[in-house]
Amino acid sequence: MGWVFHIHLIAAISWIGGAVFMFVLGIFLRDKKAQKEVYPRIGPLFGYYEVVVLIILIATGITLITQNGLIDVLSSSDQSEVLVALRKKLWLVGIVVMLTIVHFIIALQTNTKERTKRQHIISRGSSLLIFLLNLWILHYAIVIRHIL
Repeated sequence: MGWVFHIHLIAAISWIGGAVFMFVLGIFLRDKKAQKEVYPRIGPLFGYYEVVVLIILIATGITLITQNGLIDVLSSSDQSEVLVALRKKLWLVGIVVMLTIVHFIIALQTNTKERTKRQHIISRGSSLLIFLLNLWILHYAIVIRHIL
């Protein structure tokens, strides 16, 4: 395991830890006035931080796949346990990236403004899905590491 793996691991911890923090904040910060004071201050900082971490995760993930010669194997019909888990993890990562883009766009458009009901539902829904999918991705990372 080289430095790329360690950077990937630290970025994953940062990504998932940040998601857990925001999830807990969303659950326990029920007062609407407090939410309007906290989210506009924390949201942009957290959002940009998470975008940087996501880019690091994607870059190090691609590097790890390339360094370990998995590009060709991923597109093959090989159904080994590790490849099945890696394919599932990569699909989930793709979904999380798309949800993150949607969430980030809404956040940028509405940071200091009132959200429409639709924007609110999409933002909250994408945030919850990102959180849950992060845990599922973590599961597959653990499965892959256990197999290796």
